[in-house]
Amino acid sequence: MDKQLTTVNNPVNEELTEEEALYEHYRTTVDGGQSALRIDKYLSNRMEKKSRSKIQNAAKAGCLLVNGKAVKANYKVRPLDEISIVLPTPPQQYTLEPEDLSLDIHYEDEEVIVLHKPPNLVVHPGCGNYTGTLVHGLLYHFQNLPTSKKGIEAEARPGLVHRIDKNTSGLLVVAKTEFAMTHLAKQFFDHTVIRRYVALVWGDVKEDEGTITGNIARHKRFRKIMDVYPPEENYGKHAITHYKVLQRFGYVTLVECRLETGRTHQIRVHFQHMGHPLFNDIDYGGDRIVKGTVFTKYKQFITNCFALLPRHALHARILGFVHPTTGKDMYFESAIPDDIQAVLDKWMRYTS
Repeated sequence: MDKQLTTVNNPVNEELTEEEALYEHYRTTVDGGQSALRIDKYLSNRMEKKSRSKIQNAAKAGCLLVNGKAVKANYKVRPLDEISIVLPTPPQQYTLEPEDLSLDIHYEDEEVIVLHKPPNLVVHPGCGNYTGTLVHGLLYHFQNLPTSKKGIEAEARPGLVHRIDKNTSGLLVVAKTEFAMTHLAKQFFDHTVIRRYVALVWGDVKEDEGTITGNIARHKRFRKIMDVYPPEENYGKHAITHYKVLQRFGYVTLVECRLETGRTHQIRVHFQHMGHPLFNDIDYGGDRIVKGTVFTKYKQFITNCFALLPRHALHARILGFVHPTTGKDMYFESAIPDDIQAVLDKWMRYTS
């Protein structure tokens, strides 16, 4: 087949300032139950594609800070330490080259593709992810995918009208024609697309059904995550998440979420704001024991669950939209993936 090559610059996150875009900032607060651990090891376990040697070099250059002061790579982290690191990521040229990646396609016609995205797959190229993304696979299997915008960012996102996080699994629709992209983009803009997720969250969610509202924007201190802000602050974008409890396990709850808006990390940050972070969500505090007992047996049980599900427990299960040309209602459902189901089965046995 013919190769479709597109050379683009490093896409710049439009939410960063020009100065911030030249560097990669990582900020985190150490969990209250964290034991003493070398900071280079602590960070290498949490920062994707960042080796200990790169973190050690940052420490030598005075770019590794704890509570605002530079530290060495052998510094032992303490509970509630505030860590920040700055790593140079100069603008670079890279080639967006098709890659023969396996795609799990649920439906395809002349206008649209509906596929299942597995966890640990980035949807489109960006900082630190220049190969192996879903877009690279789409370019290999499909020719002349449309773009919704002009310029560098659009060239890196052919066919995409929405996306889901790297470690979220589930359904995505991709446009094959410019008309389909325009039609689908309008449906997403009008919030008429049906999107339902299943999530396992910490704690016993009080109400059987409810709605979470709150503006979502970049965290004012920790720029790699999002936060919820009250409407009166006039900061961030309005976000609405409806939820329904599917099953209760005492210390965790399985919920179905229906998105009315589609903000970055919306479900993850909304439930964290409620005090129910997603199970094993490293960015929003779910990768530790939030609810439960102090018994060693329980701690081992949670460790085993995390090993079975090495990502946050979120799956885009249902996707519905109006077909761009036929006008028919399209509805797709994806089964709960094996890793989430394995953890649900363990909780069922544990609570029975």
